[in-house]
Amino acid sequence: MSTYLIPIQTAFFIFIGLLFLLTVPWLIYVYRKYGYLSIWASIVTFSFIFYMLSALFLVLLPLPDTRNTCALQPADSVYYSLTPFSFISDTLRGSNIVWTQPSTYIHIFNQSAFWQAAFNVLLLLPLGVYLRYFFQKKKYWIRAFVLGFGLSLFFEITQLTGIYGIYHCPYRIFDVDDLLLNTSGALLGFFIAPMILALFPSKKSLELKKKRLRKSQIVRPLAQLLAVLIDYMIIHISWNLTIGLFTANNGLTEFIYKTIGFAILYFVIPLLWEGKTIGTNILRFKLTNESGNIPKWQSLIRRLLALYLPWVVSAFFNILTSMELDMGSTFYTYHALITTGILGFLFIMWIVLFIHAIFIIIKKGNRTFYFDEVASIIPRKDD
Repeated sequence: MSTYLIPIQTAFFIFIGLLFLLTVPWLIYVYRKYGYLSIWASIVTFSFIFYMLSALFLVLLPLPDTRNTCALQPADSVYYSLTPFSFISDTLRGSNIVWTQPSTYIHIFNQSAFWQAAFNVLLLLPLGVYLRYFFQKKKYWIRAFVLGFGLSLFFEITQLTGIYGIYHCPYRIFDVDDLLLNTSGALLGFFIAPMILALFPSKKSLELKKKRLRKSQIVRPLAQLLAVLIDYMIIHISWNLTIGLFTANNGLTEFIYKTIGFAILYFVIPLLWEGKTIGTNILRFKLTNESGNIPKWQSLIRRLLALYLPWVVSAFFNILTSMELDMGSTFYTYHALITTGILGFLFIMWIVLFIHAIFIIIKKGNRTFYFDEVASIIPRKDD
């Protein structure tokens, strides 16, 4: 069992890293393509990435402990098997099946060769299901065949070359049966996919929703939050790539820098750019007043302060916790009380903001977030 668990665990940890790096770019792409953040499209894409990683590691792992794999094998080792359908004879050879006695057929399930063949079919069966979702029509089965065969061939060549020279000799053989079974699995998945995909939203339904939402000026709540996040990420990344590279543990400098960044990203830019921030422009919407015009500077100031307050309280708490005071200091008790009070306030504040965000998301754009509500600002799609 560990033969399969270790590759899947490895794929999972790498997938988590990719998820961290790709989520925001992916959400931007999805919103620009469909006009809303499709949860289903995201599930399909990220599950496909995880599946491909798992398939690759199931083929390659576990890796040998040494690069000199030639020393672990006899000099006359053969690294390929070019006899097709040999898995059938391998399965029958030790199965004790008597063709005239159907009761003996069950012995086939005791053969490792049978389960190895079944694994090779199942390995690319999900690929066929994904390809059917992407291509939609049955007539594209040839594409599924070519892609399934191509991926299987890539796996086999990778094994035959010792992962392209990393290992001196192959540590698994090139088997033509694997090509046949993997490709058959991809085709099987392609043809049975409609039975599986019937349980989930179709790609066509995503396109229909896209056309319907294009006629509406409502900006979905998740897109609004994503725009705010993009702007904040610009502030945070710019700090890490500039002053943050040369200052260590200087919380006050970071606090001042990010405060200025908040003012520029959430006030100066939308004031000069017709109600658009970098984030809202990427997601193709802008900030307007109730009449649909550019918000006045007073409204943008209120929105800035509403966004700045949660961050500044959190930043102030971080500064306090980084301060080291001797327990005998006169200020130690006050420091502990203030820090505890701010921690309690932070906990309540973020719980309230979380509940507020969930409520707005459920309303699907019929209500605005608190930072737009206090500023009398309405996000509208940019024509």
